[in-house]
Amino acid sequence: MRFAPLLFRYLIVLLIAAPGLLTPALAQQTGPVGATDAAAIRKVIEDQIAAFKRDDGAAAFGFASPGIREMFGNPEQFMNMVRSGYQPVYRPRRFEFGAIEDLKDAPAQHVWVVGPDGEDVEAIYYMERQPDGSWRIDGCELRKANDA
Repeated sequence: MRFAPLLFRYLIVLLIAAPGLLTPALAQQTGPVGATDAAAIRKVIEDQIAAFKRDDGAAAFGFASPGIREMFGNPEQFMNMVRSGYQPVYRPRRFEFGAIEDLKDAPAQHVWVVGPDGEDVEAIYYMERQPDGSWRIDGCELRKANDA
């Protein structure tokens, strides 16, 4: 009969320790960044897509890295580029986050998008950490889903 209380104690210890045991597995799912950075990266992308949907060029431009902002110079030119070449992320029907991996020496967030035309596209967002620790989008590559 002593076996049952002893087993119960081990189960309690295991349940208490389980979150700590699961943490490394969850971190591996985010790829080259931890869970906190992965969430921050996804938030930046979600917020930029929301800005695109509102046609808020200033907000969308603000989520771009300094290099991208320098390349386009102002929100109007940036939005013209997005409207002409990035319709799937400018007006997505829906999107879903995939894995983050290290590409081109930076974290890259894979996003599965259904564009306004109903076509499935993979958007790869290259991310750049800023000196203050925040994340900005340093480029986006679109691939037809069947080419990915």
